[in-house]
Amino acid sequence: MQHASAERGTEPRGSNPLTALRVRYRLSPWWLRVMAVFLLSRIVTTTLVLILASVQLANPWTGDHPDYFSFANMWDGRWYQIISGWGYPSELPVDATGHVAENAWAFMPVYPLLVRGLMEVTGIPWAPLAVFVSLAAALGTALLFYRMMIRVLPAGSALFAVALFCFAPLSPLLQFAYAESLYLMLLALALLLLMERRYALLFPVIAVMALTRPSGLAFALALGLHVVYRFAVRRRDPFPAREAVLAASVALFSAVMGVAWLLAAAVATGDLSSYTDTELSWRSAYIGHQELVPFTPWFQSADWWLGSPLGPALVVLLIVGFAALLFTPAVRRLGVDLRIWVASYALYLLAVFFPQSSVFRLLMPMFPLLGALAVPRSRVYRGALLVIGVALQWGWLLIGWGVDGLDWTPP
Repeated sequence: MQHASAERGTEPRGSNPLTALRVRYRLSPWWLRVMAVFLLSRIVTTTLVLILASVQLANPWTGDHPDYFSFANMWDGRWYQIISGWGYPSELPVDATGHVAENAWAFMPVYPLLVRGLMEVTGIPWAPLAVFVSLAAALGTALLFYRMMIRVLPAGSALFAVALFCFAPLSPLLQFAYAESLYLMLLALALLLLMERRYALLFPVIAVMALTRPSGLAFALALGLHVVYRFAVRRRDPFPAREAVLAASVALFSAVMGVAWLLAAAVATGDLSSYTDTELSWRSAYIGHQELVPFTPWFQSADWWLGSPLGPALVVLLIVGFAALLFTPAVRRLGVDLRIWVASYALYLLAVFFPQSSVFRLLMPMFPLLGALAVPRSRVYRGALLVIGVALQWGWLLIGWGVDGLDWTPP
């Protein structure tokens, strides 16, 4: 009788308010539970951000003790604001040595132009509207992430995976004027469609995603490996010719979109290497101006940070350890498609990215791995992970976001 009364939404006689609240929570729709987790995480993160903003001194972006929206629009947020107001330069700026300097071509157009369009419609200024767009997209990511995880994990573990995402060390970025939230939402949608084998719907998602954050080539590799895998297991999991052609076509389309922004920059500036030269300008402060040689940046960075032979040896160990991680039982439980994506994106980062303080932000697209941490059901274990996540949020905000003099740790 007590269970029946709970199903009807009434409180069982003699139950305390906490028990009644738990019953209502467990009987609530999945999306409401995800939204509750997301809201609680944003309250915690916003509190941390406001505490840090209250002691932030004047810097290149704000004055002393900035308000929340000013504080949330620092660093790359200012580049996105510049793009929304003035677009991209047709002539690349150069530094004193004649090399291409940092400029807006390093940042893709979907996020700033979306915010700009909403500004025109609503009349709301850039700073609060950019934060709102990021928050809305972050909520969308949390909802889609749950739908991904529920395909491979029990409901409780799927929801805890969402909690790990919402309380993750870099989750403050989900409410800053960065394109990460919007990109992660599009990525979560693309991965869900891939898991459901709804290949035709991937075309528009990939088109927008590839112009939000660099991702087209990594996703093309994931799709290509997906096609190879499905072909290899076609006897136990049929892979009709129509699906094979469609999946291969979307992989090719993703590869094209992976170089679309490079070609757009080349057409606009008249310089075929304008995009790569712009990206290389950000690492010149560390290792000077060098050509991009695939699969060397991690070794260059390790040598700069730790010296030889320790640095390069550590990179080799990291590669081997990461490869082994993908075959552990907890990660294997996530399924082939998510593991293929994580491996493809890792290979992309290894090929082109120069690790420095923003490496943690660049690892965010690997968020499906959080599902592997969500399997154990121990309350102590889960509580500890959330506490660690919040503690690392504060550490990242202090090191990566807060500005202390001539700060060399961009987020």
